[in-house]
Amino acid sequence: MKVQEQINEYIGSQPEPKRSDMQALHRIILQIMQACKLWFLAGKDSENKTVSNPNIGYGQYTIKYTDGKTKEFYQIGISANTTGISVYILGLDDKTYLARMYGEKIGKASVTGYCIKFKTLKDINIEVLEAAIRYGVGTTSY
Repeated sequence: MKVQEQINEYIGSQPEPKRSDMQALHRIILQIMQACKLWFLAGKDSENKTVSNPNIGYGQYTIKYTDGKTKEFYQIGISANTTGISVYILGLDDKTYLARMYGEKIGKASVTGYCIKFKTLKDINIEVLEAAIRYGVGTTSY
């Protein structure tokens, strides 16, 4: 199955209003990151055990480990969770930046070092979320 088909199936499997919110987020991120690489991680390990929520990834950056090894991964991710939706902004060096810059402006959301979690899109300021995504993409685009 192609990545876009997996993404469509995953979003389509969500209950409303989460499905509509995830479809809207998917469109917003694709507008920001036109022609980006898409990822779908099913949340299962090599033994088919669930290890995380499935997530959709956008873009690509290189993670550089202290031992010199590297790994390619997505820049922005979204995932349904039990209470709503998580948006992941990966690769930020300053783990306090998102909370400091966007935490008070975004609305009813929990903001950590790399994750913005909210119940529904109507609870947050979409323009602030877009600004956070643009910042993350700009930080990890080389």
